[in-house]
Amino acid sequence: MSQKFANKVVVITGGSDGIGLATAKRFATEGAQVYVTARRQEPLDRAVSEIGHDAIGIQGDVADPTSLDRLYQRIMRDHGRIDVLFANAGISESAPLDTIDDAHIERVFSVNVKGTLFTVQKALPLMTPGSSVILTGSVAGSKGIASLSVYSATKAAIRSFARTWTTDLKARGIRVNVVSPGMILTPAMQAYLQANDGMEEALINMTPFGRLGEVDEVARAVLFLASEDSEFIAGDELFVDGGIMAV
Repeated sequence: MSQKFANKVVVITGGSDGIGLATAKRFATEGAQVYVTARRQEPLDRAVSEIGHDAIGIQGDVADPTSLDRLYQRIMRDHGRIDVLFANAGISESAPLDTIDDAHIERVFSVNVKGTLFTVQKALPLMTPGSSVILTGSVAGSKGIASLSVYSATKAAIRSFARTWTTDLKARGIRVNVVSPGMILTPAMQAYLQANDGMEEALINMTPFGRLGEVDEVARAVLFLASEDSEFIAGDELFVDGGIMAV
């Protein structure tokens, strides 16, 4: 069976559940050597067991640059390169405008913006021409969703990163793109829906396809952006949202 990512080294941050885990499974099935990170060791261990295919889990927090140093030092020792980097780790917190405080801004920006920036920056010495970076955005970066001021701003920043980094890295042959999910049934989404009666129906009504998305649907889009099938696509944003942004 053909494996599109045979012998490729793939790094996925935030890989212990949801979109990150589904994507790690896809890459591993396609022959990649997969490294996944997560903040908590127990969920990370479970994820590595689910992924199989000799996947490697490295505990760490992308908001802590020393965690990223440990990750990339390990990959340097093992392989000396990274072919695909999926900078997926992120957090979502809601807060109405009149309740936002410094702590909320610091938490969300530290992980989503600073964490994403240093995840990519510190990987660059290991990346070679033809390698691919995929960032996790969100439809929230382009829409005005109540109580998501700070989260939405971080995702708009990630969209901007893809544009500027495409220019920064074009001479090195490194592509940068964004995958932006819509309303996807991640574990975090499921917990949110359980805590908010009627919200699932509202989100379904918001989505032209009339349903919520599955994590594997986002994972397949990430593999497309990482593959040679998308080799002339750079600085772009691929919405996986059931038509929310298009219709």
